[in-house]
Amino acid sequence: MTDQGRGSPADGAGTVDETLGETVGEALGGAGAAEEAVAVPGQRGAAEDGGDDGGHYIVCGGNSLAHRLILELTEQYEVPVVAVVPDRSREHGPAIAALPGVRAVLEHSTVTGEALAAADVGHARGIALMDGTDQENIHAALAAENRNPGVRIVLRIFNQRLGEHLEKLLPNCAALSGSATAAPAFANGALGRPHTVEVGGRQLYVAHDGDIRPDQLCLVADRIDRRDLSRLRLLPETGGRAADFIRIAELMGGGERLGDTGRPDPASGREPGGLAALQVLDAEPPLRQPLRKRLKWWLLDGLKHFTNTRLRMILITAFAAIVLGGLVLARHSTHSGGFGWTVYFTLLDAAGAVQPDVPGQQALGDSWARAAQVLITFCGITFVPVATAIVVEALASGRRGVPRPPGARTRDHVIVVGLGNVGTRVAALVHATGLPVVCLERDPQARGIAAARALGIPVLIGEGPLEAQLKQARVKHARAVVAVTSDDAANLEAALEARAVRPEVRIVVRLFDDDFAHHVYATLGNVASRSLSYLAAPAFAAALMGREVLGTLSVFRHVLLIAELTVEEGSGLDGRNTGDLEGPGGVRVLAVRLNRRPQDHLWNFADRSRRLVPGDRIVIAATRAGLARVIQ
Repeated sequence: MTDQGRGSPADGAGTVDETLGETVGEALGGAGAAEEAVAVPGQRGAAEDGGDDGGHYIVCGGNSLAHRLILELTEQYEVPVVAVVPDRSREHGPAIAALPGVRAVLEHSTVTGEALAAADVGHARGIALMDGTDQENIHAALAAENRNPGVRIVLRIFNQRLGEHLEKLLPNCAALSGSATAAPAFANGALGRPHTVEVGGRQLYVAHDGDIRPDQLCLVADRIDRRDLSRLRLLPETGGRAADFIRIAELMGGGERLGDTGRPDPASGREPGGLAALQVLDAEPPLRQPLRKRLKWWLLDGLKHFTNTRLRMILITAFAAIVLGGLVLARHSTHSGGFGWTVYFTLLDAAGAVQPDVPGQQALGDSWARAAQVLITFCGITFVPVATAIVVEALASGRRGVPRPPGARTRDHVIVVGLGNVGTRVAALVHATGLPVVCLERDPQARGIAAARALGIPVLIGEGPLEAQLKQARVKHARAVVAVTSDDAANLEAALEARAVRPEVRIVVRLFDDDFAHHVYATLGNVASRSLSYLAAPAFAAALMGREVLGTLSVFRHVLLIAELTVEEGSGLDGRNTGDLEGPGGVRVLAVRLNRRPQDHLWNFADRSRRLVPGDRIVIAATRAGLARVIQ
């Protein structure tokens, strides 16, 4: 259930066949370069023998994120791309090779110096490293920097702390984590709370239909129809800031409000009425369970962990007998010390410190009191040593490190299926809220297992039927199921199995294929679909273009980018106003930071006719095409 590994050629080395050499030569340098690439594969850049001046972008990787990033660069930014894939016949290699905007596809098992030379990194504007381990990507980034000191480098890295150090070492480098970018959307979908992006101390999120407030920042989508998400319009054209409010009043003010799950009456001529707006989150909804319930389930869970069924029956019986004996002592004892003294004598008797009645001395009480004392003493012989052994075992034998299976306290929890990079981060995010988490993983070597267990999260490992694993994970008591393996079919199977056991459980699935996701949305009412590559690729593409994306927000399968742009002298933003930017659609200006007041975010900047000057900064919500249009 972990993320799929990279493919590699049979000989373990990067190769460039004759046809590929001709393709690269035609695209980057002409026939002479192609002959050089064929004669010495991978040792000289395809454009080093004089073709054009380069200006292309290199994307290394054959996974879904690399595929989506190439689409972003070729379709939204319209820049030439050279792809370096580990295997043209595996994973997304065939799909990448078929993309019309790709100049050439080179096959190299790892991004070595030969691979960089073949892709002509010396004349490239930017390179994105989307595959491989953190160590391999850092090595490739340093090699690219040595060959082309001015090249823009974007690499995918799991260890974000390491990425921060690398960014300081290489000023033209951006180290991003695809799983860290996308994981909050999965986690918040499971928790039923909005996914937010922080801007200027405010948490921005997308609200739908009845959750839209009058103080929303802007309308981001209309015509939402879950049965046909291709009809959804994200950031349509606007004639001014008031147009968003007018649109909401027209669609929702007349009393007829259509949800996002149905279609309108054809006779009415109205469009589907689902709406989405961007607004500020006031406060996070409470998530943690009440303390009383957590204590009860914690005690039950601890008892089940340290004892088996037969031993629990013995302990419960002994404890009940001691309590019963204490009640008898309270009623028939000659001591008149009240409840506190009764508890005192009961505990001493249970610990074996009983003082028997002696003829001729003051008696404890009648025959009932003496019988209760005997019962308490003998039950204490059973109860106290066993309870002591449990405590000693827990503290001294190291059993605390043994992974716990889901217990009685595992209620209202979140089940994470798949402990790849995304699943590990989702589990950690949910665990940080204080809610219980249970993870399912088929690969016993998945590195996410150790990370989850270090947090005390139960992990169920095995190749058994998914239905049985979900039941063992107590799906009937679960709040949500998050299926984030790299296999769309496995994720859908987990969703359907969970629904079969508990139809009302919230489900979030990771799906790459858009058509597949649309069918899931149309068929399963309580399922939310997310795509790691769809959420993360726009941020990687913007970083490759030297722009800063603060975060991404999903509107069903569509992506809204929150970015902050600096107006530079002579750039496309210099001299334009907010009305010019918003008019064609695809962009909304949320806030302006004037060069004379850089610390202040002026939300919904009123002076729409003011021209932007160098040093101003604007915060925008944009589609992928809108952001590409603004930064060109």
